Amino acid sequence: MVKVLVVDDDADLRMSVSSALSENHYQVEQAENGEEAVNRVRAGHFDLVLLDVNMPKMSGLEALREIKAHDPSIIVIILTAFSNVRDAVEATKEGAYNYLEKPIKAENLTYLVEKALKAHQMVRALTHSAPVFKLPNGTDFIGQSNEMKKIFDVIDKLSRVETAVLIRGESGTGKELVASALHYNSPRKDNRFVTINCSAVPEGLIESEFFGHEKGAFTGADSRSIGKFQYADGGTLFLDEIGDISPAMQVKLLRVLQEKRFTPVGSNREVEVNVRIVAATNRNLEKMIQTGEFREDLFYRLNVLPVQLPPLRERKNDVKALTDYFVEKFNQKYRKNLNGVLPEVMEALMAHAWPGNIRELENVIEHAFVIETGPQIQLSSLPENFLTRSKRPGLVTAKNLQDEQPDLDSETDFDENEAELPLAATGSLDGTTIDVSGFTLDINRLDFQANKEEFERRFLISALKAFKGRINQTALHANIPKKTLLRKLQKYGISARDYS
Repeated sequence: MVKVLVVDDDADLRMSVSSALSENHYQVEQAENGEEAVNRVRAGHFDLVLLDVNMPKMSGLEALREIKAHDPSIIVIILTAFSNVRDAVEATKEGAYNYLEKPIKAENLTYLVEKALKAHQMVRALTHSAPVFKLPNGTDFIGQSNEMKKIFDVIDKLSRVETAVLIRGESGTGKELVASALHYNSPRKDNRFVTINCSAVPEGLIESEFFGHEKGAFTGADSRSIGKFQYADGGTLFLDEIGDISPAMQVKLLRVLQEKRFTPVGSNREVEVNVRIVAATNRNLEKMIQTGEFREDLFYRLNVLPVQLPPLRERKNDVKALTDYFVEKFNQKYRKNLNGVLPEVMEALMAHAWPGNIRELENVIEHAFVIETGPQIQLSSLPENFLTRSKRPGLVTAKNLQDEQPDLDSETDFDENEAELPLAATGSLDGTTIDVSGFTLDINRLDFQANKEEFERRFLISALKAFKGRINQTALHANIPKKTLLRKLQKYGISARDYS
């Protein structure tokens, strides 16, 4: 049963709203001020909070921020008098779903509550036992970690606007699922969600795939055909692997984004479309802009509201939930009744770096289902190459983790038997120094910690010089988490302003 908290200092209003919701089979509790509401939310689970703006002890806006900080998945609807509509609008910017003006009409209340709950299935009840968001197309979106709850909260906000969205993340992190969630929770949900993988379409055909063509426009064009833009009219068009389209095609795409119209191949007529664009890539578009491979104006047109999906290795709290989900999925597919995985299997899964992310985990579990004959998945049922890579789970090499970003926050010491270089080192040994990528190491003073810190210090200074002291650019291009970069700069007493 959906659990609702009604918060208002007006006892009569609380009772009338609670009564209307109870008649529609919602489980309702009450709080008379913002402070009490925050305490109740922290003490127990609520799906939705109806929150007044002006209250003693803590205002509605303050309570909203506290509630969203505690659990971004909770839906909040603001109750406000006409004179306070400006505050209600401000609350929607802070994460509230919508607002209702007083006096509250029962039919308006129940309609908005039902609409909010239906449109936000993904941010309801992300509990340890059921961290699943079911999309209307039958796909499930798993996430119980704080990282994914933040992503769900971002989806919640983006589903209510029409701006283009750029989803970024490594292969296998679920970029298409995010695009689906944006569409099916938006006002466009009743229209088409159309996907095109830009890297899978031959260069000579991608313009026709986007915009359609007239009969005879090119060899093999035996009939007139509409493109994906026109087919998605009124809905959402998901452009996967956007970084793989040519500069010439980027120009045409930019024009469509700006003018909402295009010309089919071989035609003189223009077609107007109303399409929301959601794009995705696993490539570094900033570096591609520097090399001339990607247009800067198109990047800024797409990157208005970016979503950065974390790799699975940064959301290890989700590995067990994902494993349980895939076990249930493949139990149904293969008509088996496996009772999960053995503890040593879960230990191996948790220790693995997952360069292929969720897609790799799914493949590992499916492989085990095909092989396993016992009641639970055993280590021997996992893929041989997975076991080989996982023998030393703390070791990250370029061979088995080509796409992984290094975790510079880790202070883990390497065992001498694990001293494999992630990349080939180049240099020379002249009897007194070793030159590795321009860093001089005095072999008469082989102090690991001192040399490590000196290398870090020089590296950070060089990176800051290269990007003129800009913290965000330095963090991005040097593959250093921003928090880590700031911490290291403070540690070594380096000021970014000195290199601006």
